[in-house]
Amino acid sequence: MPLPLYLLAVAVFAMGTSEFMLAGLLPDIASDLGVTVGAAGLLTSAFAVGMVVGAPLMAGLARNWPRRSSLLGFVLVFLAAHVVGATTSDFSILLATRVVAALANAGFLAVALTTATMLVSPDRRGRALAVLLSGTTIATIAGVPGGAVLGTLLDWRATFWAVAALCLPAAVGILRGVPARVGQNDENVGPALRTELAQLRRPRLILVMLLGALVNAATFGSFTFLAPIVTETAGLGEWWISVVLVLFGAGSLVGVTIAGRLSDQRPGLIIAVGGPLLLIGWLALAVLAENPAALLVLVFVQGALSFALGSTLITRVLYEAVGAPTMAGSYATAALNVGAAVGPLIAATTLSTTLGERGPLWASGLLVATALLVAAPLRTVVATGRRVQ
Repeated sequence: MPLPLYLLAVAVFAMGTSEFMLAGLLPDIASDLGVTVGAAGLLTSAFAVGMVVGAPLMAGLARNWPRRSSLLGFVLVFLAAHVVGATTSDFSILLATRVVAALANAGFLAVALTTATMLVSPDRRGRALAVLLSGTTIATIAGVPGGAVLGTLLDWRATFWAVAALCLPAAVGILRGVPARVGQNDENVGPALRTELAQLRRPRLILVMLLGALVNAATFGSFTFLAPIVTETAGLGEWWISVVLVLFGAGSLVGVTIAGRLSDQRPGLIIAVGGPLLLIGWLALAVLAENPAALLVLVFVQGALSFALGSTLITRVLYEAVGAPTMAGSYATAALNVGAAVGPLIAATTLSTTLGERGPLWASGLLVATALLVAAPLRTVVATGRRVQ
């Protein structure tokens, strides 16, 4: 794989750390700013909403800009948002910084996804995407648990400063490693924006975007509220939150790696096998969450299955949106972050029910079941190159 892909993954690592780190910080943020844990969960949803809106908006604005300049600009805005977030004592301002950071993240990821596909041959898009997303999975292994430890030792604000610091080497890597011009977009040649947006009328593209949103909703719905499951349901100490996050991240890296080698040629295998197993895993975790050993094993498994299935669906979106070379990345980003926005909102509503801390796990199972019901009649279409007219 080309070196620029790994440099882009460094930036994705910094942004992924920020996107996921709140899973281990929500109780502390809620206590410090005087809001409920459920309200603090809105920080995750706000970030996801910013990603949904920002993906097509930022990609549209930057479609004729040099890719290196676009990527660098988005990273610097992301850095500034975290500096403001680290210094505020107002929950509303913190919420606003999450939206701004999300807009920058969305723009970066939308451009990075399409850039990644232009750096490799068409039949290696899945592997290129796996390298790019390795930044996210490594964030869940090292960045997010590291943030949780830093938050425990100091406070949650220290993690925001740490993310801001991570943006600096990412910016240098982009400036020095990413070619100034990559692909036809940088020469202002390609389909008109109206033509690219017209791709969204294709039922097949809408289908894979919907499935990606549902799977990611399940992932974020439970991931956002893992901390109370660890400490309240399983009865483990706060330090175990970091262990659980590491296990989820390690599983996600395994899942992305496997999917990266199979999603170009055999996406149907991942969808047909991974989907039902993902459903069974969420239900099993909901039932067995009070057992620490089962919790640790199942968190790893669910991380692997969630990211294997999710990254495969991202790849399918990029394949289906081949007629939108500058906007395809934004379609994938928007679809997955619709799920990231809706998932925590659905999960939060279950916390005040008799399901308690296990509610998000049951909600995740329901979301995956919905995805399977939607995909079942059309699984051959999802897994192959046929078009739905």
